[in-house]
Amino acid sequence: MTIDVHQHLWGPRFVESLRRRHDPPYLRGWRLHTSTEPTHDVDPSSHDPQRRAEIEQGCGTMLAATSLSSPLGIERLSDSAELLDGYHADIAELPAPFVAWAAVSLIEPDLAQLKQRLQSGCVGLQLPADALATPDAWGTAAPILDVVADADKPVLIHPGPAPTPLNVPAWWAPVVSYVDQLTAAWWAWHAVGRQVAPHLRVCFVAGAGLAPIHHERLVARGGRFGAVDPDVFVDTSSYGPRALDALIRVLGIDVLVLGSDRPYAEPTIPDLGAAALHAITATNPSRLLNLSTPTPRTPRKGP
Repeated sequence: MTIDVHQHLWGPRFVESLRRRHDPPYLRGWRLHTSTEPTHDVDPSSHDPQRRAEIEQGCGTMLAATSLSSPLGIERLSDSAELLDGYHADIAELPAPFVAWAAVSLIEPDLAQLKQRLQSGCVGLQLPADALATPDAWGTAAPILDVVADADKPVLIHPGPAPTPLNVPAWWAPVVSYVDQLTAAWWAWHAVGRQVAPHLRVCFVAGAGLAPIHHERLVARGGRFGAVDPDVFVDTSSYGPRALDALIRVLGIDVLVLGSDRPYAEPTIPDLGAAALHAITATNPSRLLNLSTPTPRTPRKGP
């Protein structure tokens, strides 16, 4: 039984809120307009909750944790309330096996509301990596991190808005800008994370942009690697066997968790044997999400 910690699924309220907007991000039909990346057409079937649930159930997925699409930049909008409320109303009605990460405004974070959402079923909080790209940024986020840590929930670090140069391929933002954000957030956490949030569990998507592989360079340039933190995880999204093998060589197997990034990518798992497969898809994500005895959600009809 598999636990996937990183997916995206837009519900009907969220979609309609995007369609009512006149400033980015907004939808016209299923064409998405943002302030940072080229417009593109969204596949509506990718955001059909029942279709997605059938895919996950067919794969034997026990839990799939979906989250807000941080590259849209919603967390920094002055008028984010409608979008955030719509997102949270939608995730409360997702069919099995979906659970969800909470989201919060970074301009005026409502910490009491965040606490309530974490107590009401959200598995943790997603934050955009570009908002945590310096040591000082982690310090600024401390009040939010404290709420999550007090709830004994984790934080998922996901790429945020990525201003994209003109005349570059469509893959530029995911391959260049997103990786840069995750790398910066990883090193900023390495510098001050445990001072700011001593008890927080953290997961960086996409292998933290492979930043851990550069720990040799860190040491060569006067930094200190130290011990692997058992509560700092990386997910497998968008990387294959070579990259994941390299991450395991640096961090060990115990902090690697399955994240597929569906519907934008499919899961990749290194061929390291049954024990490693069980660790990456069940044991490790259970520890990240604090599922002491993982049990499947009872299937039910969606909204």
